[in-house]
Amino acid sequence: MAEHDVFLADCPARTTLALVADTWSVVVVFALRHGPRRYGDLRDRIGGISNKMLTQTLRKLERGNLVERRALRTTPAGAEYRLTELGESLIGPVSVLARWAEEHADELGDGGPL
Repeated sequence: MAEHDVFLADCPARTTLALVADTWSVVVVFALRHGPRRYGDLRDRIGGISNKMLTQTLRKLERGNLVERRALRTTPAGAEYRLTELGESLIGPVSVLARWAEEHADELGDGGPL
């Protein structure tokens, strides 16, 4: 296993963190933890996410090999999304982070700029 130092500007771990450390990526991974979901189901489940942001997030997670898209033979055409094996390995850390955020939401203030 390679040694990485996230304090170095060219550290590959920074790219990984950028992929998974934003709000929508965490929420989408968490939403897919119980199995595949169709786009509309994800949009309905995730309050406050726009179609554009959901699409961008799913594409980013696909490029990162965390989510897999499968076209469905339905009318109208549809797709479902599921976590890859790598994406499933994020469920533990994301679950811990989500639980921590829920437990401490009232203590964290309004979340505005520091």
